[in-house]
Amino acid sequence: MTRAEILDRLFHTREPWDIVIIGGGATGIGIAVDAATRGYKVALVEQHDFGKGTSSRSTKLVHGGVRYLAQGNLSLVREALHERGLLRQNAPHLVHDLPFVIPCYHWWERTYYGIGLKLYQWLAGKLGFGPTRWLSRTETLRRLPGVQPKGLRGGVVYSDGQFDDARLLINLASTALAAGATVVNYVRAVKLLHDDAGELHGIVIQDQETGAEAELIARAVINATGPFCDEVRHLDDPSAPPLLARSQGAHIVLDRSFLPAENALMVPKTSDGRVMFAIPWHGHTLIGTTDVPLAGAPLEPVPLEQEIDFILETAGQYLAKKPTRADILAQFAGIRPLVKAGNAKNTSKLSRDHTIHFDPSGLVTITGGKWTTYRNMAEDCVNRVIQHHRLPEKESCVTKDLQIHGYEIDSARFGSLSIYGADAPAIQALGQEHPDWQAPLHPELPYTAAEIVWATRHENARTIEDVLARRTRALFLNARAAVEMAPCVAELMAAEFGKDATWQAEQVRAFTETARGFLP
Repeated sequence: MTRAEILDRLFHTREPWDIVIIGGGATGIGIAVDAATRGYKVALVEQHDFGKGTSSRSTKLVHGGVRYLAQGNLSLVREALHERGLLRQNAPHLVHDLPFVIPCYHWWERTYYGIGLKLYQWLAGKLGFGPTRWLSRTETLRRLPGVQPKGLRGGVVYSDGQFDDARLLINLASTALAAGATVVNYVRAVKLLHDDAGELHGIVIQDQETGAEAELIARAVINATGPFCDEVRHLDDPSAPPLLARSQGAHIVLDRSFLPAENALMVPKTSDGRVMFAIPWHGHTLIGTTDVPLAGAPLEPVPLEQEIDFILETAGQYLAKKPTRADILAQFAGIRPLVKAGNAKNTSKLSRDHTIHFDPSGLVTITGGKWTTYRNMAEDCVNRVIQHHRLPEKESCVTKDLQIHGYEIDSARFGSLSIYGADAPAIQALGQEHPDWQAPLHPELPYTAAEIVWATRHENARTIEDVLARRTRALFLNARAAVEMAPCVAELMAAEFGKDATWQAEQVRAFTETARGFLP
């Protein structure tokens, strides 16, 4: 379905929607998939692009949360491990096993971490990813050739999951559309509609590209805007007390030479009490994360100087090749929408469980949680909304066994296009029709013109940023290379949209400005 067709349905439907969702991140799109596959009439609007915020800025892990195990939150770990297994089952082209090695430098660490990770493996049950084993010093060095060898006594290896967060979200949006949901980016909820009794019965939306407005009448409105959920609640009730205690997590990306392995490195306890990961990702090394309290929620968060210093210092203790600022190819930050707990000052101690809140008007807000548990959060939310808003009973939830768009068991055979899964042959065909679209647009990244055109035609990409940040991951892997690709991407998109040189220049300018936050 084209964007024009989606907008036509959204702006010209007069009958009430069963559910209208505000927010196009993992939670909102997950709810759209769940509700639409049950048979409900669903609309979702996102003010920017799908995954512009938190959902494209994770540590790229589908995991139970080793740190939550140490905190004693066994129920959250068990739930996340179960959902981890379902994600690998339903999106094998994007979710795969990844061995993690904890290097041990003290005599007690192998036993201590080994026992804890055996419990982690046991909690996963039949959906486990792989065994936990103690490693000798030699085996640890073989698995992690970039690790600091001085004082190394051995290690522990366990398995968890890795994914591409933004690509999964784009595939989930396609899944929702295929199930009948009306899902669109660059359409903002600007007002909430109440009847004389103060009950919420819809929203006013505005197309961010044309300025056109329309009313969506709905039986239920769900606020799934993550770090921005309190702002939406204030549209409903300016005096509503805040739900969130936001925190920021930062990451850096280096070249593969810092961790030239197919195993990830896990630091079980940093100086701030968190865990830190160094992970092979798309041919690079990704390291993070931090936990810094935030007062607000900027649309484009930027890592703080002290966050980058902390990551470099911690990584330098464990990597034989110590990274410096000059080695950083890209850096990025994401905001966690953590649910308040009294006057807690340490956001790293706040629960990652999700919360579903009903305001007196009927506005439903879902927040908290984590990427791994998005499906379970969506199922819980739709169940609660059906009950609270007395929606007609339809089909039961089917997402536990629902294949996500692009589902392909053997996607590795598509090489650099493996993340597209079942869509890869169509992208290859574009390259065959236009041979000049087959070569990478930049020598340091694999992305081709065929991928740019595919994203523009079939994945609702509207801007250079959409393409280089979330349809491909160029901006997150090498910010300078992404900026150098921007004029070529603008030219390709302009040809698809029928835009002129002025549009191209503005797109390049806007993207270059955004990319500054990703540059070291």
